[in-house]
Amino acid sequence: MSRLSASQYLSAIESESARFREVLGGAEPAAPVPSCPAWSAIDLLNHLAETQAQWAWVVTNRPKNPDERPQPDASPTTYDAALTAFDEASAGLVAALRDADPADPAWTWSKEQTVGFILRRQAHEALIHRLDAELTAVGHISDLDAALASDGVEEVLDVMFGGCPEWGEFSPLPHYIRVELTDTGENVWVQLGRFSGTDPSDGTHYDEDDIHVVADPGVDADAVISSPAAVMDARLWRRGDGDSIHLAGDLEIVDHFRRVIHQPIN
Repeated sequence: MSRLSASQYLSAIESESARFREVLGGAEPAAPVPSCPAWSAIDLLNHLAETQAQWAWVVTNRPKNPDERPQPDASPTTYDAALTAFDEASAGLVAALRDADPADPAWTWSKEQTVGFILRRQAHEALIHRLDAELTAVGHISDLDAALASDGVEEVLDVMFGGCPEWGEFSPLPHYIRVELTDTGENVWVQLGRFSGTDPSDGTHYDEDDIHVVADPGVDADAVISSPAAVMDARLWRRGDGDSIHLAGDLEIVDHFRRVIHQPIN
């Protein structure tokens, strides 16, 4: 699957952030966020403001490791201040990314250490939190751009669910799922496997079902999961019910996939 252009990602950050701000601008600060039950509207607002401010700083200052980043300021406690902080952070992120070359090196938490990774990741961060804002303030989500959602399906499966830290190991199984996006014509191939390893930061050991995005393996898929891109993207992020998603093939393979995508995304 080919990625979107840098200008498309930047445009998505601007438009999705603007819609996020528009929707939350009239929300009650204490309104619960249905898709993030621990958060209220002001928590959601502060979260995206802090995230965008952090990555604007990274793009501008290019730290060599995460320890160089400054500690974030205390979150605003009034809604007006939170809205102002978001406006400043969002404008800062857009300005920093507009002036940067996507191919330039930049620290990230991923194996991909480029400005381009930040650009893409923040486009989808803004999109998904726009859905949270709409669920909070109006009770339903508006349309997702099909091309952005299609890219988002590959991104969430490859980066958010399928990423493997250096201290871990992915052990592949000979089973494949083809995720078909019926409106854009894109396919994402997923190989099933197991993830194992011990996190050196806290000693936690993992041995669990996992997936990796792979190139077309040239074999028949064990299962096929299909829907329009927007439906699939929202469902993978648990911002939509996915009732219109069609399943075909070995349902045990699908269950393995479900166990992975039902894990929390950090």
